[in-house]
Amino acid sequence: MNNAVLKGEMEEAMYKPQPLTEYAHNPFIEALPPIFEEDEVLDRFMVTPRISQQDKQSETNIRYHVLKRVKNFIQPLPIHFEVERRLSTLIRRGYLARNPLDKMFLERIRLLHQLRENEEQAHKYIDKRLNHIRSTADSLSIIGISGIGKTTAIERLLLMYPQVIKHDTYEEQLFNRTQIVWLKIDCPYDGSLSTLCKSFFKAIDDLLGTRYLEKFGYLNRITSTMLLHMTTLASMYGIGVLVIDEIQHLLHSKNDQEEMLNFFVTLSNTVGIPTVLIGTSKAQQLFKGNFRQARRAASDGAIIWDRMTEDSEEWEFFLETLWELQCLKKRSELTEEVKKAFYEECQGITSVAVNLFILAQERALFDENNSDEKITVKVLKQTAKKDMKIIQPMLTAIRENDFAAMYKYEDIMINLDELMINHKRNTEYEGKVKAAMKERQNTLEYKRQEMVESLSVEVAALGIFKSLNIEDIRNLTTKIVEGNSVDTKYNDLKLKIVQKAIELNQRKEHQVKLKDKHNDKILPLKAIKKHAESKKVHSYEILKSSRYIKCPLIEFY
Repeated sequence: MNNAVLKGEMEEAMYKPQPLTEYAHNPFIEALPPIFEEDEVLDRFMVTPRISQQDKQSETNIRYHVLKRVKNFIQPLPIHFEVERRLSTLIRRGYLARNPLDKMFLERIRLLHQLRENEEQAHKYIDKRLNHIRSTADSLSIIGISGIGKTTAIERLLLMYPQVIKHDTYEEQLFNRTQIVWLKIDCPYDGSLSTLCKSFFKAIDDLLGTRYLEKFGYLNRITSTMLLHMTTLASMYGIGVLVIDEIQHLLHSKNDQEEMLNFFVTLSNTVGIPTVLIGTSKAQQLFKGNFRQARRAASDGAIIWDRMTEDSEEWEFFLETLWELQCLKKRSELTEEVKKAFYEECQGITSVAVNLFILAQERALFDENNSDEKITVKVLKQTAKKDMKIIQPMLTAIRENDFAAMYKYEDIMINLDELMINHKRNTEYEGKVKAAMKERQNTLEYKRQEMVESLSVEVAALGIFKSLNIEDIRNLTTKIVEGNSVDTKYNDLKLKIVQKAIELNQRKEHQVKLKDKHNDKILPLKAIKKHAESKKVHSYEILKSSRYIKCPLIEFY
């Protein structure tokens, strides 16, 4: 199982008015952030690392390290907005039939409790018992070549939502509930559906400190029985969406294709969790054969995430924005020859393009024959040939449209399944995004946002503020950046932020100590436990001497 679990923020529920009547009076929906506008997605999604003039004049060995910032570069593209809209709708519509205030929700919980009393046989009739309880959970598939940015995009979009929301009261009524807005797990390398279920339990355990993997995932559990417990947990915690990455690994196992599709259909229909399935082009094979089941397993459709074409506006804009992140003493111009060579060596694949840009600059930095530190056609071709040698067979297959070679490298296959409809870019929309971005780059507001993003990451990376989360640091950074002139030096701002962060961290630590002290007063049992530990005696003795426990002989006889 993959231990690298994506974790988001935890927050207290704040209920918001809803623009649609069907979303109203549902605490799971009302506690979500408002439906994001395009400008908000643009602001939150974009990551443009800061490379200052001072950085560019640093020594070569320092600039080598500065270049690594470019790895964090994320450029919003039209497809990101489409995925965000689908994800936003998926989460909210999935909650329509799981309103915790609805009597049908309580009926679902009651039925699940009955089924668990005979869990070994429950899988035979779970569908029939829950059939009359509707599900509004849809599924979405995102298929694309390796390195195109699918995982980065979905993780960035998920982090726009809190992961856990704690409910206390709703409309002046007691409503003690923990809501998990999203879970992301990776499909195990062995492709086992049983292991996938266990990854689900482990993700919740890592998030909430529970022990569901130990309780529900032991070795002799069959998949259908574990699905029953997943259904219970999905209802109990109001899980908004389950994202399963690397689904092409399912092809490595001995799973029957029909069984795999049924598994994902059950996740949506019975378990009631909206699902997002992410995989390379190889994963398209999962949806071949049984069209009816394939359609149900991707009820909200499929997004085919193709590479950018050389003549597209999005590629032109992506490359121009990336090109601004140079860390060379003299700026290299983006000529038509350089553009052509750059595309030739990366074929419009996002991660390949970013790595080529970084490696080409590294080569220019240390090339004795390139004293001007220029990114030239020659430098790009040498970088691709020598530093990116391992991926050349795959790029050559794409470049030459060699289908025989493409089948050899299945992870780079794209658009070969007629069942999937090619995702067409909206040129007009691209122009709108491009215009908005160009405008922002020329405003003081954009410069401040860029400064906040960069400073927040650097201050958080210090790792000395244990009582502050990334949102605390970002809010503090925003306040200081906006309270100073835009011409204030970067390091001066950083020093001010660190000083204020130290003060805030100390205040929060003090508040936690006061809260613990207060809890001892209002929780006498906790105080008794501490007293027992200090006396090095069992808690039973202190409870008995404090008259919390009475002698049964005296009490009953």
